[in-house]
Amino acid sequence: MAEAMIKGLLASGSFKKKDIILSDVSAERLSYLSSQYGVTTTSDNKETVKTSDIVIFSVKPQVIPAVCGEVRNVATTDKLYVSIAAGIRHSFIKTIVGREIRLARVMPNTPSLVLEGASCVYFGDGFSAEEEDMVLGILGSLGKAFRVESEDLMDAVTALSGSGPAFVSIFIEALCDGAVKMGLSRELATDLAAQTVLGTSKMIQEGIGHPAEIKDMVTSPGGTTASGIHSLERGGFRAAVISAVEAAARRSAELSEEED
Repeated sequence: MAEAMIKGLLASGSFKKKDIILSDVSAERLSYLSSQYGVTTTSDNKETVKTSDIVIFSVKPQVIPAVCGEVRNVATTDKLYVSIAAGIRHSFIKTIVGREIRLARVMPNTPSLVLEGASCVYFGDGFSAEEEDMVLGILGSLGKAFRVESEDLMDAVTALSGSGPAFVSIFIEALCDGAVKMGLSRELATDLAAQTVLGTSKMIQEGIGHPAEIKDMVTSPGGTTASGIHSLERGGFRAAVISAVEAAARRSAELSEEED
């Protein structure tokens, strides 16, 4: 995800190579990122925090305690902090750092790797409107950025946009399996299914219609789509998707409690 951010920031022109410094435990990874993007790299997390105005914790949740504990003496209150560690609450990070820092909690998703991500952010106390816009701009370079007003909503965000790519991928795979069963090659089926999902999403984003309206546009009386929708409803498709999002959200909340 950190690499996706570098790619997005440089492509957007909002930051230059000299503006970005990143640290990692892997020398091989640092060498690759330095040669690929021309950014400054170091293996010293403290140096990264000390020399940065905006600090992004782009690590897995289980690494947060070690990273935040390592930099607590240099994590001063004049900086902005962004965490993309899933399930890690503001209070947890602030307790480890040991001071009231300005912290934004973000849930990005894997389409950020192709700069089509959906990132959602909750801002803690202390951010000015200009600083919030700056963080949203950084996230916007990865695709689209949204905000929520309550940290409790981040579990639902995690379930929808965080887990969503897996749910959508299963749906695309199922579409392909059905088409292969009916005689299409796997390659053609995959291309058609992926483009169909992409195109439908773009129609919704561009305001052509609500999902229900687009469904009605495609569904003619007595036609093939109506028969297919009947089969989906008979199989409990909607209920299964709703239950999947609910289960993922509940698990996100459980993981947050376990981390606390």
